[in-house]
Amino acid sequence: MKTLETLKIESPQEHTVLVTLNRPEVANAMNTQMGLDLLETFDGFCAAPNKQRCIVITGAGPKAFCAGGDLKQRNGMTDEQWQDQHLIFERTIRAMIDCPVPIIAAVNGAAYAGGLEISLCADFIYAAEHARFALTEVTLGIMPGASGTQNLPRAVGARRAKEIMLTGQPFSAREALEWGMVNRICGAEVLLPDVLQTAAIIAGNAPISTRQLKQSVNMGLNMDLRSGMMFEIEAYNRMVPTEDRREGIRAFNEKRKPVYVGR
Repeated sequence: MKTLETLKIESPQEHTVLVTLNRPEVANAMNTQMGLDLLETFDGFCAAPNKQRCIVITGAGPKAFCAGGDLKQRNGMTDEQWQDQHLIFERTIRAMIDCPVPIIAAVNGAAYAGGLEISLCADFIYAAEHARFALTEVTLGIMPGASGTQNLPRAVGARRAKEIMLTGQPFSAREALEWGMVNRICGAEVLLPDVLQTAAIIAGNAPISTRQLKQSVNMGLNMDLRSGMMFEIEAYNRMVPTEDRREGIRAFNEKRKPVYVGR
């Protein structure tokens, strides 16, 4: 286990990394140091994607995933200090979005403002029954600035997203599920076990396949259909000469579980 000032980094099972936002005394609010710790962590994942096959991100404690930016730290900041801090947050969000390894968010409580934006950087979200979500920035004289105006419409549609962001009102895990932002609601006590079970399934698949698949979906969403299909075939062809492709076919014919090596 690696412990940074604001994060815990663990390996709870083979090929899976668990990243825990670890400031429970302030609802895991994101200060400058957490931004730097997350940036270091996800830059590392991007630089060495073969070292893990699935990443889970959650919050410490039973009440909050992340309450957003630490407004106590921000109180009294100059405009320059605010923008310098936000640049760190922007770089962190880009590192998360660009991470080739599949990411699951285990939202264990409130995910407000930047906390919701962090969860939206994951490939999908499982949420505890009591989890609450909101993008509250307009109530503070700002707006979402960590990909919220881009990722939320892609998750729930433009009209629902604008209602959420323009009102700043919170919504429940059940509503998030109905709107397509959350994939599964879990009891609080089984949230992390359920997420880790799904992570184990992902980690058991060929890692080149999962990374190429993720990239194909993400890139294709920003292309016309024909260009997206061409990109998909390029991603597909990357796997044809791999050891894992040959192992997958051998294992199927030998009626056994494949052992993938990431080559």
